Amino acid sequence: MAKKIIRYPKIRIRQVRSAIGSTDRQKAVLKSLGLRKMNHEVVKDANPAIKGMIQAIPHLLEVKEE
Repeated sequence: MAKKIIRYPKIRIRQVRSAIGSTDRQKAVLKSLGLRKMNHEVVKDANPAIKGMIQAIPHLLEVKEE
């Protein structure tokens, strides 16, 4: 039996505030999302793992659905 593939919508994530003064954990989340510096933008699937990362650092990010 074939596995059912779940397609998640895409979201655009931008780092809008600096990581200076953030905790090591928050910096690790930024790195996990692929964000390296301010105004850097990445496109990710809106799966539960990515949404959890966004909820961990909402004050540093701007999120738009595509």
